Amino acid sequence: MVKRKPQAMGGAMPATGAGLIRYFDEDEGGLKIRPEAVVVICVVVIVVGVLLQIFGAELLGF
Repeated sequence: MVKRKPQAMGGAMPATGAGLIRYFDEDEGGLKIRPEAVVVICVVVIVVGVLLQIFGAELLGF
């Protein structure tokens, strides 16, 4: 048979969430942007960057 160790403090410790952070509880304000908008903004920034690489010297007079 399996021998059990005596439990300290007279019983089992309660199951708690000590030390765990529940991030959905802390989500309270701030800027809200949909994921689709983030993707569109990233694509626009990339396209502008590529266009500046191609046509930037002509536009800026270099």
